[in-house]
Amino acid sequence: MLFGTSPSGAHTEPWIFVVVQDPETKEAIRNIVEEEEELNYQKRMSRQWVADLKPFATKPVKPYLSDAPALVLVFRQTHSWRKYGKKKMHYYSDISTAIAAGLLLAAIQYCGLVALTSTPLNCNARLRDLLSRPVNERLELLLPVGRPHEEATVPDLQRKPLNEIMIKV
Repeated sequence: MLFGTSPSGAHTEPWIFVVVQDPETKEAIRNIVEEEEELNYQKRMSRQWVADLKPFATKPVKPYLSDAPALVLVFRQTHSWRKYGKKKMHYYSDISTAIAAGLLLAAIQYCGLVALTSTPLNCNARLRDLLSRPVNERLELLLPVGRPHEEATVPDLQRKPLNEIMIKV
């Protein structure tokens, strides 16, 4: 469990990985995401944002959410509770959770599987409620995980050259 060894602020380990394989729950997640995405595309996202997504052919319909063998929902704990009910702060919870999610993605790839990184805008509360997660947890990432679909295509993206992302001093 490589991602369970990720560093975190004051060793609070502020992440929770919820793995969903139940078909009915995956379908419920898909319905919530698609409803919110429809509103995102129609009202919430700027025209420029929608235009920037065109090369990726994204749209509010997300069949992969019910087709994937597993969904991994990455929640970040803003805080937790000590044994005697006192609030325990989680320092650097956002970056700590991001590092753990990165290690999870590396492990998924290492195993020969694929994942689609998805950040379902405005779905946090509804998905947290569906999965009976406490209010101190915030959905950060939704990962459909499995083998690539036989008809899957990957856009031919140009990456920045190394000299634009690494500076030697």
